[in-house]
Amino acid sequence: MMTESPTRKGTTPIKVWVLPDEKGDIVNKAKSAGLSASAYLRNVGMGTPVTGIADKEAVMELVKINADLGRIGGLLKMWLTNDEKLELEGHSSARLESVILAALRDTKAIQALLYQKASALKF
Repeated sequence: MMTESPTRKGTTPIKVWVLPDEKGDIVNKAKSAGLSASAYLRNVGMGTPVTGIADKEAVMELVKINADLGRIGGLLKMWLTNDEKLELEGHSSARLESVILAALRDTKAIQALLYQKASALKF
């Protein structure tokens, strides 16, 4: 037999008197956090951290940038350790240095972007 967990539906609400512009601010903050006004106020009142959707989107963007760094690192490793695959890719040893330097420049640019995005996150 399954035990039912209690729900908040049908329980006593807490009424809070606010001005129209305060209500608008609360509703907007709740929306930006991906919550209803009720859930937002409950979380704030109970001391539960409220994270915004923007933070989650920023984290996903950081994950994608980090994946790009991983792919570039994998290519560099392949170029530095496997001459046979290099020849299949059409890169001669003479051109290898310029390709590696370009990949390193790309890596540094992506690292700078990753740092910029991570610095912009608010915790």
